[in-house]
Amino acid sequence: KMAEKQEEPSNTQNGEPDNAEEGEEKKKKKLKREDLPPFEIVTGERLPAIFFKFQFRNVEYSSGRNKTFLCYVVETQGRESVTSRGYLEDEHAAAHAEMAFFNTILPKCESSLRYNITWYVSSSPCVTCADRITETLKKNKNLRLTIMVGRLFMWEEPEMQAALKKMKSAGCKLRIMKPQDFEYVWQNFVEQEEGEEAKAFVPWEDIQENFQYYEEKLAEIL
Repeated sequence: KMAEKQEEPSNTQNGEPDNAEEGEEKKKKKLKREDLPPFEIVTGERLPAIFFKFQFRNVEYSSGRNKTFLCYVVETQGRESVTSRGYLEDEHAAAHAEMAFFNTILPKCESSLRYNITWYVSSSPCVTCADRITETLKKNKNLRLTIMVGRLFMWEEPEMQAALKKMKSAGCKLRIMKPQDFEYVWQNFVEQEEGEEAKAFVPWEDIQENFQYYEEKLAEIL
């Protein structure tokens, strides 16, 4: 993983300075690291289970859950269909995860192709990201976007409600994640212990009630 910096063991314990060659190697490594973009785009990788269990939990009071985790499936239809998937989070992004998706995963849409995109996101987008999504969909008629969200973010705010309505009118499908959707993310985007049987998804206690609660709220807003 790019994000983890590994300290190279130093040769100086026994009083000998590192030889010059190793110094050069280190410089190269250091340089490479600094060339990396300020966020980590992880494709085909899986997020740690502990993040999933905390961030995707569809509770109403989400203190500490101030990051967005975005798992995506992009199906590109041209002469042949190509599907790619991965996840990104905004700790590694200079922007929110939704923006980072359009800046890096799909910086441009080829007009000859059709894109069916599904996001599974821990919470619904903020006003700025919602507006960016609306603009992107209006500009690219060949782009279909379905956003499955665990929680609604600041849904009582009038400007947030307006932004979600605009997204809908631009053709974005916004859905609240059902227990089955959380299970899908668990199976497809969460790290499973190596060598062990894949652990079954264990729904939390109030998963169904919370889903219904948010579903009602979303229906009222839209």
